[in-house]
Amino acid sequence: MGWCGAELLAAGLGDGAPLFLLLFFLLLVLLPGCWRPLELRRGPGRVGYLPELGPSRGLSARRSRRPGALPPPYPNGWYRVLDSAQLPRGAVRSLALLGERLAAFRTQDGQAHVVDAYCPHLGADLAAGGRVVGGCIECPFHGWRFRGEDGKCTHIPYAGKVPDFAKVRSWPCCEVNGMLLLWYHCDGTDPTWAVPEQPEVTAGEWVFRGQTEHFVDAHIQAEWQPEPEPHGHCSRMQLQHTATIFGKHFSLLDLSVSARQRMRFQMDNHVPSLKVLCSPQVGPGLVFLSFKHAFLGHGIILQTVTPLEPLLQNVVHKIYYQKNVPAIIPKFILRAECIQFERDVTIWNNKQYLPKPLLVCEDTGIQKHRRWFAQFYSERSTRQPVPKGNLDW
Repeated sequence: MGWCGAELLAAGLGDGAPLFLLLFFLLLVLLPGCWRPLELRRGPGRVGYLPELGPSRGLSARRSRRPGALPPPYPNGWYRVLDSAQLPRGAVRSLALLGERLAAFRTQDGQAHVVDAYCPHLGADLAAGGRVVGGCIECPFHGWRFRGEDGKCTHIPYAGKVPDFAKVRSWPCCEVNGMLLLWYHCDGTDPTWAVPEQPEVTAGEWVFRGQTEHFVDAHIQAEWQPEPEPHGHCSRMQLQHTATIFGKHFSLLDLSVSARQRMRFQMDNHVPSLKVLCSPQVGPGLVFLSFKHAFLGHGIILQTVTPLEPLLQNVVHKIYYQKNVPAIIPKFILRAECIQFERDVTIWNNKQYLPKPLLVCEDTGIQKHRRWFAQFYSERSTRQPVPKGNLDW
């Protein structure tokens, strides 16, 4: 008579068999979860709101507070649209960002495009039932086809000639670091810089280990803790993390990162065992934080901030880490970042923008940061009017 492995173990362990089998079962259940990427998404109205605002807390927060004299809501630059994996070949996706309704699609040869969603013929939404035909997206209403690369109409099934002026706006976009990014400029200017590629991510040396997503009811131009001695044309973002387990503080796990925002993104760190490497920064919507630790390994957090509306930001953190490092480590790092970020969301969701804040001598970095951020606005950047009553977009 044959014996299975579980029966042999039970026979040999005697009275301890039930406990052993329970532990064995827990290992089978928990170990795959340790290697699975962390996926944490907080929907609109879930984090950082006062309890008395009611069920539609995000909308209530924007209506009830006084926003102040805000800068233009949409700075010029690159913004994340979605992950590349979310747009397979032949797929069409509906998008709402930067105050626009857009349609993203991928042709069979793998090229991704983003165009205005509404057909100029009778206003049908190209993403609501539209399909990919060759290098074009076809309107679901009357079959008009628009080329992805320039938005020009190439085919009208019932017309002998296509008017030269028949087109939709095509948005410059690129795919870098596993993301589809869109270029926005209020003047319609072509991209003036490229998004830097992370070679370890592209080569597969660092693998995806998790992602968090939040919605923040604030202007994209956040106020960061100022640096004591800022250097020309840059601003610094400081993040402080402390680890407390069962009421005890473990200083070895403390993380202090200061990130300079400029065309080259530089970071300093004051934790002896942790080194934060230089990493490129492009515009107001992308932040790359590269970490190197003596025994926790090497990886990167990609933070993207995409304005959906004037006072609504979609913030995503994605972490990539060394293959040979257990996934539980980068998941822990990302979870710690998430906890700290959600504490800050409560501040951002309920604060007012002050064009002339009350500052002391040590606050000079705040104005330097605002001057740095001003480079992403143009003379034609549209400012949101200050409402006299409640804020209701």
